[in-house]
Amino acid sequence: MPDTGNSTDRASNSYSYSCTGVDPRTPPPAAIRPTRRRVLATGAGAAALLGLAGRARAAAAPLPAPAGAAATVPAPADLAPYASYWFPDSLPAGTPGPGIVWRSLSRWTPESDPDLAHNTATVPLAERFTPVPANRDARAGQARISSLVSFGPTAGNPAQGSPTADHYALTHWAYIDELVFWGGSAGEGIVLAPNAPVVDAAHRNGVRVLGNVFLPPVAYGGDLRWTRDLVRRDTLGRFPLADQLVRVARTYGFDGWFVNAETDGGDSALATRMREFLRALRAAGEPHGLRITWYDAMNSTGRVGWQGALNALNQEFFEDRAGKVSDTMFVDFRWTPDSLAASGALADRLGRSRHDLWAAVDTESRGWDSPVDWNAIVPRDRDHVVSYGFYRPEWTRNHLTDRSPGAFHRADDRFWTGESLDPARPAPGARWRAPATAVADRSTVTGLPFACSFNTGHGLRWYQDGKVASDTPWNHLGLQDRLPGRRWAVETAGARPSVTLDFADAWRGGSSLLVEGALTAPVVIGLHSTRLPLTRGSVLELVHAAGPEPVAVEIGVAVREPSAPGEPIPYTWLPAANRGGGQGWRTTRAGLAPLAGGTAYGLAVRITAPGTKPVLWRIGALSVHDEPRTRRPAPPTAPVVDASVRQDGRAWLRLSWRAAAGPGGRPRHYEVWRILPDGGRRFLGGTCGTALYLPAVARAGRERAAAFEVRAVDELYAVSAPARVSLTW
Repeated sequence: MPDTGNSTDRASNSYSYSCTGVDPRTPPPAAIRPTRRRVLATGAGAAALLGLAGRARAAAAPLPAPAGAAATVPAPADLAPYASYWFPDSLPAGTPGPGIVWRSLSRWTPESDPDLAHNTATVPLAERFTPVPANRDARAGQARISSLVSFGPTAGNPAQGSPTADHYALTHWAYIDELVFWGGSAGEGIVLAPNAPVVDAAHRNGVRVLGNVFLPPVAYGGDLRWTRDLVRRDTLGRFPLADQLVRVARTYGFDGWFVNAETDGGDSALATRMREFLRALRAAGEPHGLRITWYDAMNSTGRVGWQGALNALNQEFFEDRAGKVSDTMFVDFRWTPDSLAASGALADRLGRSRHDLWAAVDTESRGWDSPVDWNAIVPRDRDHVVSYGFYRPEWTRNHLTDRSPGAFHRADDRFWTGESLDPARPAPGARWRAPATAVADRSTVTGLPFACSFNTGHGLRWYQDGKVASDTPWNHLGLQDRLPGRRWAVETAGARPSVTLDFADAWRGGSSLLVEGALTAPVVIGLHSTRLPLTRGSVLELVHAAGPEPVAVEIGVAVREPSAPGEPIPYTWLPAANRGGGQGWRTTRAGLAPLAGGTAYGLAVRITAPGTKPVLWRIGALSVHDEPRTRRPAPPTAPVVDASVRQDGRAWLRLSWRAAAGPGGRPRHYEVWRILPDGGRRFLGGTCGTALYLPAVARAGRERAAAFEVRAVDELYAVSAPARVSLTW
């Protein structure tokens, strides 16, 4: 590939090697020039080809011993489920590296998938609405954002979270339209299905998640036979792997595929076959709401030639004479202002939205310091030219030396909101054009009941009703709440306090919203944008805690929207608490009967401190519901230990159960608790599905059996009666 000479290209070269564990000063393999595109194309998967692929055991159940052979005792790691990955059909020559399992997508069936229950997402894709933007320059109905994220290695990417808080716990879903589960390598697998926690969290916020089909460059082990395998027809002229990709997406519960064909050496006949394959894939998936994004690599000659544009050489993979071929196109990094302008104009002539084109923005190595010609994509003085796609925004975690969850969220808020940490008041002259300053946020908070405990999907502990229920660090994005989309919209005539997601204390989950600083004037903190119908029985509840300094609290409900982007939200203020000092959590209720018959367009709190000393005030939970609040969700049934390994006083096990069925509908999620011999309870984990892997459960003293409870949890965090199961030691 020729070097484009683009400054972003040159700046990214060494980092892409170093992030895989290779010294950036190490020369590349002979005859391979390390241009940025070759490096970035492999992403996290390049490590496997450089001898660095030894990771945790990939997703595969222990195989039964052959007839007549002695059975082997499985190791604890054999039970761990991981996100699925495959080759299209034929496998590489040789032997996979440690922790890697080579599998063929053509031979996959749901019935033969031992990890299916752990990898299946269950949260439906929520409908979104677009409130009036908080920023004057943010546009609705124009540019959107795609995000290509590597949440872990291709092999050994945990299916249901893991016991660490060091995780890319993405929460700024409000600005994202589509998320791609990025990864893949020639040494592991090149077709990746997203894991369930990512899909469940995204769907709760109305964001589609795409699996990744990555046909790697020859320089990184790519083999053209995998491209030919993918687009092969059967004897009836059908594309079996197109049908198989649709089957995988529907079975696992995600929303389509990102197709990235970067293996060079093809011809025009192969390009034609690829286009026909995409059309078949889209036709099979469209009735089920599945989407395809095509990456700008292979062109109509069958060769790989990144255009940095939509043009005559790659148009047929986006739109041909028969109509739409792919839903969106990810335009390669080598775009220029002229090529994007021409791309948008061509999309217009084709009758397609120019915002179906994602202009690549490389943030892997420099994050918010990445040089980007924003005016070529999202100019402030005219309509947006195209949409844009972030490549590897998990830089906000990866670049940190302090990888604590609090440090990560401070960096992530800056990435998405900007240096000011207030979407309505961007820092003047900021070089980084944060999404909140260009793209309108969206929300899914449209119906009652609604609750948020400000849980980000990871934490240093698990809290229940303000008390520590587990002191084990954890991550599981499927347990994440619908968090405020605007981080943080704060109005005050005085000094602005710090507003952050904090992990030192919480009401439920792993985090709370912390307001800290001297309040020299009343402070309004915008929370959720909503479309909630209000009745005479509607009630808002706020769980909050103050430090030694007293704070007066009021609840704000907006019954109409602002008149224009950037204008203040017209809240109606309701008294919600008496001023009081002391520490500890308290619940404050505000009846919304005076607003009955209307719609809540937004929620906020206003706090006032009577003195001048700095305050420390937390919100642990916020909920809006219609009374009465007495019904508990139906419990799950028939819990069973599907498999277990016991070793050195600990057990690794897989649990499953039948879904709760009752008048309350599907639960928000399920939780699994350990019941101790003294009657105490310890939180072990949760999931939106009906199966959970539990690692390293310790025996309590000399107990004869470990007892577990599985409970359903509803949208207001009410819990069901328990379903119990035990494991004999």
